[in-house]
Amino acid sequence: MPGVTMNKVVKRYGDVQVIHGIDLKIEDGEFCVFVGPSGCGKSTLLRMVAGLEETTEGEMFIGDRNVTKLDPSDRCVSMVFQTYALYPHMTVKENMGFGLKMNGHPKAEIEEKVAEASRILKLDEYLARKPAALSGGQRQRVSIGRAIVRGPDVFLFDEPLSNLDAELRVEMRVEIARLHKEIGATMIYVTHDQVEAMTLADKIVVLRLGNIEQVGAPMDLYRDPDNKFVAGFIGSPAMNFMNGTVADGGVEVPNLQMTVPVPIAAAYKGYAVSAGLRPEHLTIDRSGTSMKVEMTESLGGISYAYLIGATGERIIIEERGDERVSEGETVGLSFEPERLYLFDAKTEQRIRG
Repeated sequence: MPGVTMNKVVKRYGDVQVIHGIDLKIEDGEFCVFVGPSGCGKSTLLRMVAGLEETTEGEMFIGDRNVTKLDPSDRCVSMVFQTYALYPHMTVKENMGFGLKMNGHPKAEIEEKVAEASRILKLDEYLARKPAALSGGQRQRVSIGRAIVRGPDVFLFDEPLSNLDAELRVEMRVEIARLHKEIGATMIYVTHDQVEAMTLADKIVVLRLGNIEQVGAPMDLYRDPDNKFVAGFIGSPAMNFMNGTVADGGVEVPNLQMTVPVPIAAAYKGYAVSAGLRPEHLTIDRSGTSMKVEMTESLGGISYAYLIGATGERIIIEERGDERVSEGETVGLSFEPERLYLFDAKTEQRIRG
């Protein structure tokens, strides 16, 4: 399956620029996820790939074809939207084959492609039903099936699970991951949910204000974020951030009432930093008295404790096991110094040693 290449693509609406010179290569057969907060440009960028939004500047390639000026129908892409966009008066089978029928494909070919898509998505028993008789997850599978029968070079997903409840979202994540493994197609998926991004992607593109903040494999972004934004966006719950200052022997973190002994270049001495620690890298120290437990959230196998430190900055800690803290307790915490992430307080860029 062809990949997608963007060369300095720009999108403007009049005088307002919303996409700022994006350079990106998505490999053949790769599952790439665009992730970021609302308004970051991820859906706009997806629609530019589809041809639903004009590329103001730069070039867009699908495989070796320059598709920058091509109409959507000539790009050989299929798009799955947040809304299912199914024809209510048609059966599942008719919905899935309608695009091919309108393009004049032979009936036998349509039957074959619909049958194959139905097999992949486990829709055989629903082919005679109309959308009103389907659950939300089943409707979304029909929408994906309609995309499959077209045999596109690239599949595009625009927040396809947003309308589903939590249980169905998990089920459909598994379905989409299985679909990618089975057909091996290039897929670009847009979401604001970093859990979806982490569980589905081969490659994650983190966007903010129309710019790429970082590109990489899910665990690479989790373990080695380039800046505070990526560090806070990737991981659930989000990374804890506290004010600190680079000093002799490490980083002073007033909220923790300690100097963390981390190696850092002498040139940074006196720098104001943001010190980051992930909830799962922290451990409750019941012999300590430096922090008060403000509240707890129990999720069964794990719970989250919200602690207030010396300067009033909140810290979230992940707990497992049978013994867990309670609201109102006074405790300390411990962690391995190498787990501390440092970011320049002004630029928010990562400081690496």
